[in-house]
Amino acid sequence: MKRVHIIFPSGELKLEGVWHLPEAKEPFPAVIVCHPHPLYGGNMSSNIVFGICQALALSNIAALRFNFRGVGKSEGEFGGGIAEREDVRAALALASSAENIKRSKIGLAGYSFGGGVAASVAVRDERVKMLALVSPALVYGGESLKEYKKPKFIIIGENDDVIPQQELRELAGEMPEPKQFEVISGADHFWAGFEEEVAERVCRFFGEGL
Repeated sequence: MKRVHIIFPSGELKLEGVWHLPEAKEPFPAVIVCHPHPLYGGNMSSNIVFGICQALALSNIAALRFNFRGVGKSEGEFGGGIAEREDVRAALALASSAENIKRSKIGLAGYSFGGGVAASVAVRDERVKMLALVSPALVYGGESLKEYKKPKFIIIGENDDVIPQQELRELAGEMPEPKQFEVISGADHFWAGFEEEVAERVCRFFGEGL
């Protein structure tokens, strides 16, 4: 696999990102992966974000991670989870127009804050064919998942003390099929020591559908 650092536009801003590209023959399916909360140290180098991207590329699925506005070398400032939706749509536009990407096979994933933002975009954007959420902060856009009929996967740690597990479980119960919901024993919100397991499960989900 190879990693390619890029700069791409989101409205009038420029964002930085990294493609993780397989060694297989182009064009590839692709997944865009969104990072945790910028105000709490979240960025595209998050252990979970990086791990998912690496696993996807090894499974012949291209992966794009990027920094939301105001993070790292990305221009702008924190947008409260609302303006960041434009950044996700910009990443989708980038992937959809890339010659080496199958535009009919694009998925979206997000961790924590990034999961909430990803969910709010996925339910309204036809370019997203599958959605995976890791410990999602659905205060940024979860209720609409009750009407979301595309394949979706939610995973949370048993000891997560940031995301209300029971509320997430109830939401998952109300979502239409196809859906998967998993609770990982022993893991908390930060997934230390569980990175490979999370990446493997997310990768398997996308591998079955893309």
